[in-house]
Amino acid sequence: MSLRMRDLRGQVAVITGASSGIGAAAARALHAEGVRVVLAARSRERIEALASELGEGALALPTDVGDAAQVGALFDTVQQRFGGLDLLFNNAGVGYHGAFEHGKVEEWKATIDANLWGVLHCTRAAIPLLHGRPGAMISTVSSVGGRRGIEGWAVYNATKFAVVGLHDALRKELGGEGIRVSLIEPGAVYTEWGHNVPAEQMKARRDSIQALHAEDIAQALLWAFAQPPHVNAVESLILPTRQVSP
Repeated sequence: MSLRMRDLRGQVAVITGASSGIGAAAARALHAEGVRVVLAARSRERIEALASELGEGALALPTDVGDAAQVGALFDTVQQRFGGLDLLFNNAGVGYHGAFEHGKVEEWKATIDANLWGVLHCTRAAIPLLHGRPGAMISTVSSVGGRRGIEGWAVYNATKFAVVGLHDALRKELGGEGIRVSLIEPGAVYTEWGHNVPAEQMKARRDSIQALHAEDIAQALLWAFAQPPHVNAVESLILPTRQVSP
């Protein structure tokens, strides 16, 4: 029995955090299926290089998702260029590690701006462009940290728990008109995530459990998006086989 997958050619996707990791892998996977991809991230150089690599059907629009005005400009351009949107992939995010008691307010703010305000800004701006598009989907990268608290990641956990609650409510608000709302909750992935954790420490942890790769998460997104419009993969918790905590 073969998998049922929709033909995605000509669909339009906005991918935030597209400069590296899961976002860049998602852009490559979607573009390979004929999806027109809009690459959004703060790093102009990186997303323009990715757009050049992908070629026709890829557009780079530098955007800080924590800035409502920049997000508004991003989706105004999508409306003008494509007339609508089929997929919003909320992938931009940051994580800071450390004891909550000694946390720095500026680090909390950066985490909340990217992980929560970015999702709020982008999702609200995207919804009008998703109306009336068969199979339209909002897909957001949460985390296993949106299900379980992890020592040293309290503010990060708080943002991810909030994203889970937001999406459960939005699924109920938007499902009646056929807009799918979906979460991908990865465990450990080889990415640049974990800004203030020494790289060798992150690598050792990931190596020890044979962590996922960005392409694994991109494949999960592609599978969910390519389901028939009446099928909504509401939550996908994806862990390395050897990751047994949290």
